Amino acid sequence: MMKKLIFAVAPLILFAATAAEARPARCVVTSAGNQAWRGPCDFQAEAGGSFSVSPMRGSFPGGISDISVSMMGNGVADVRGLTSRGITSRWGEARRSPRDRACWIGSDFSVCAY
Repeated sequence: MMKKLIFAVAPLILFAATAAEARPARCVVTSAGNQAWRGPCDFQAEAGGSFSVSPMRGSFPGGISDISVSMMGNGVADVRGLTSRGITSRWGEARRSPRDRACWIGSDFSVCAY
């Protein structure tokens, strides 16, 4: 009985592990006072439309190594950055761009992942 359970659950575990893997994307990130950062990034999809991105080389503006876009409601997300030192900074609320659905726009920043 235990072997049957293991064989039944194993594909689900494998699917969950592969579904959470990052995939290559192209990011455009701007933040207050900085020019746009453009380049290859890793895109990690999360539940409910949330996602995180990290540059494949270097860092985003301000030494940010990871950006998380967490859905809060209909077209509204909370955006945070993480430095290589492990310091998390709240960038603020962002709304999905009506012109470019891959972009989230805040008061003084934007995060786009293609």
